Amino acid sequence: MNIVIMTRKKGCSRLLTLNKRWITILTLGVFVALPASFITAGYQLGISHMKANPDDLSLALQAEMDAQRLALSEATRTAEENMDALALRLGKLQAHVIRLDALGQRLTTMAKLDKGEFDFVHPPAQGGPLANADAASSIDVPDFMKSLEELSAQLNDRSQQLEVLEDMLMTRNLQSEVIPAGRPITKGWLSSYFGMRTDPFNGRRVHHSGVDFAGKLGSDVVSVAAGVVIFAGRRSGYGNLVEVNHGKGYVTRYGHNSKILVKVGETVKKGQVLSKMGTTGRSTGPHVHFEVLYNGRAVNPKKYIQASR
Repeated sequence: MNIVIMTRKKGCSRLLTLNKRWITILTLGVFVALPASFITAGYQLGISHMKANPDDLSLALQAEMDAQRLALSEATRTAEENMDALALRLGKLQAHVIRLDALGQRLTTMAKLDKGEFDFVHPPAQGGPLANADAASSIDVPDFMKSLEELSAQLNDRSQQLEVLEDMLMTRNLQSEVIPAGRPITKGWLSSYFGMRTDPFNGRRVHHSGVDFAGKLGSDVVSVAAGVVIFAGRRSGYGNLVEVNHGKGYVTRYGHNSKILVKVGETVKKGQVLSKMGTTGRSTGPHVHFEVLYNGRAVNPKKYIQASR
């Protein structure tokens, strides 16, 4: 390759012949020198631009910081909202647990269960061997929220089941209160049975519609079930009579009393004293004539007397 070099002297020139080695060196120089010159020019341009606008960099940094503050504020607000929602949900679950504990204690008492076995004051006993620590892992947020939802559903389900159980126990208890059971006296003995017997006044065989309990004059006569007094006064043959309606077709009668302690329309409880034992009416001595009527018909009180044993 030949290169002609012109000098300032008029008509003077030189001829330079380059071999392959020199051509390679010149080519590499060009490719190295051009990028360097561009970088240098860009740096100089940037410096000159900053010198011309010294506040641009500060404004750019300020804008970036404002954007970061806004993003942080939004993230904080979202986290606070999530924590508030979680705290509200946790409060509802705690209220559920308190209610279930109270309901459980009431059911334990109603069902006459062993309080040591069904203790709703302390957490249930748990245990087991230590799990492999390497296999254990911390619960993440999605799994935690899923567990919370499952726990809430289980509490609602258990609450409904316990309420049904409570209704059943209350119904059973109410039935046990209104269905006649037990003796109409606190002290005394059975002196005459239900059914056919010899009349103590005329010696004839007649039907006895109740049972008689003899005892001390003035001793307590008690109601064998809860109910409402529908009669309290004198009646032929019965003397001073108390009659109690217990509902579900049951009525009981207490005759020959010396003194009546209740009034018509009064609500009485099981075991409440109705009157004092006497010998009024058709009677040979201090006793109470006790009858049980079911749907208006006198039935044998024996099974009701024995029901409370």
